[in-house]
Amino acid sequence: MPRPKLKSLKEGKKTDLKKSFSALIFIPRFFKEIWKTNKKLFLVSACCRLIGAVLPVIILWIGKIIIDEIILQTKTEVSDLNILWTYVAIEFGLIILSDLVSRAISLTDGLLGDAYSIDSSVRIIKKTNQINISLLEDAEFYDKLERARTQTTGRVGLMSNALGEVQSLISILTLVAGLIYFEPYLIILLVLSIIPSFINEIWFSQQQYSLARGWTAERRELDYLRFIGANDKTAKEIKLFGLTDFVVDRFKNLAQEYYELNKKLAVKRSALGFTFNVLGTLSYYGAYVFIIYRVISGAITLGELTFLSGSFNRLTKNLQEFFSKFTRITESALYLKDYFDFLDISIEPNHKEDMPLPTTIKEGFEFKNVRFSYPGSDTEILKGISFKMKAGEKLAFVGQNGAGKTTLTKLLLRFYEPTSGEILLDGVNINRFDKAAYQEFFGVIFQDFFKYEFTVKENIAIGDIDEIENQEKIENAAALSLADEVVKELKYGYNQQLGKRFAKGQELSGGQWQKVALARAYMKDAKVMILDEPTSALDAKAESEVFDRFIGLTQSKTSVIISHRFSTVRQADRILVLEEGRVLEFGTHQELMNNKSLYAELFTLQAEGYQ
Repeated sequence: MPRPKLKSLKEGKKTDLKKSFSALIFIPRFFKEIWKTNKKLFLVSACCRLIGAVLPVIILWIGKIIIDEIILQTKTEVSDLNILWTYVAIEFGLIILSDLVSRAISLTDGLLGDAYSIDSSVRIIKKTNQINISLLEDAEFYDKLERARTQTTGRVGLMSNALGEVQSLISILTLVAGLIYFEPYLIILLVLSIIPSFINEIWFSQQQYSLARGWTAERRELDYLRFIGANDKTAKEIKLFGLTDFVVDRFKNLAQEYYELNKKLAVKRSALGFTFNVLGTLSYYGAYVFIIYRVISGAITLGELTFLSGSFNRLTKNLQEFFSKFTRITESALYLKDYFDFLDISIEPNHKEDMPLPTTIKEGFEFKNVRFSYPGSDTEILKGISFKMKAGEKLAFVGQNGAGKTTLTKLLLRFYEPTSGEILLDGVNINRFDKAAYQEFFGVIFQDFFKYEFTVKENIAIGDIDEIENQEKIENAAALSLADEVVKELKYGYNQQLGKRFAKGQELSGGQWQKVALARAYMKDAKVMILDEPTSALDAKAESEVFDRFIGLTQSKTSVIISHRFSTVRQADRILVLEEGRVLEFGTHQELMNNKSLYAELFTLQAEGYQ
């Protein structure tokens, strides 16, 4: 199937000049965050910038005095050079001070930027943790998260530019005051040299943002193609299936479309920028000719010529830099808007009448006519599910792929809310409990558990991270899950780095990873255990041993087991059989075998496969 043609800049989300300027309202909030990050560094940076702002005009003024003093000495019969050398020494000291202040600004900006980068990344991570799983699985929301996450460096640059802008403004005001004092007409030429370039830059900056924003999803796809095209985890299949050309072509086509749009924008920006720069240069030399004429006519001294030409030159550069930074600030402020929009996403508040969680589960859980459709979909995954799970009972969910087994556990864990119906714990709707406290009730291992590229010790301790220094508990959890057998084969034991991402890392097989992940469940003294295909990568002997231990260790715990292996399922107290989002059967293994329905059919088919 041919790939659909992607959107151009005009077809993407456009951002007008009004929106560019309106984004500046986020700057004060931005600086409040920076102030909270490190007050002392912020104050040091501000003081240095204040000194750095007034030094240029002072140095130029001292230079004027030196030139005038030299001319005076040449006209005086008895010269006294002490005053001249004093001014030279003052200028020397000011230049040294200027360099020192400049380095102090760079140092404080760097340290403050790094500190803020850490703080803002922490905020994003914490916010992500507060957001419902349903939002995180939404593509449009994920684009917003991606823009907030990837613009950390840009926010640090925005900080330096914004602080520099204040410094430049103070410097500009002092230089303008000097020009007005001597030749106010030069201000007109100055405005003519700067304004066109400013308008050009601000217009193109919002066009650049529009392009970047409109292509967020495509740039994520480019990152994904880079990942699968050059990654140790995908290398085997890429080679085996001969996917290199497919991935390369897809990447090149998508990247080329973005490149062409970006190139077109960059060429127009450069061409117009050159044109306006020529206009600015003409204005500068017009001012220079005017100053020379005034010196020749005797209206101003040679020292004043030096001061005016230096001031006009520095002022022109300062204004160009000021407006250039301003355009970068307005562009960055648009990304800043994405960042604050993400942080301001409303989180469903806890109910004011939160019920206290039971210290022990007495009755168990009950699903009452639960229906569920994933957000943005009209397809019902669960269609009126009703059943009870008694306290201390081991319940197995069985059904073909897509029957709704994992979806049931997601609702039980409150990752999603039912579309209709309710789930009760000891007769109370689970929505009445504080979500974070409620989720602490559960110990869960999913089939698609994440392989953390940490040490073995850290991987196991994730089950109860507060116990990360409790080596005895970690080793006990490893023994229960058979992960201790994996540890014995590793060079550094529990301190072995896992995965190949970092130095001295070692990759594990699927079954070894699964044993390590199972150890996490044993780390947590959870009241309810959920194992979603927990032994799919284990051999039959290891699986049997794992479940024998699990059954023995969870005698008093409420447990949910999802598995396609009926040798495992039959050990459950009762079995819930799902078909197309409905409860088809519910009972013990023997009761379901006597029913001679779907469960008996699947069990018999699997048993025949082992004969």
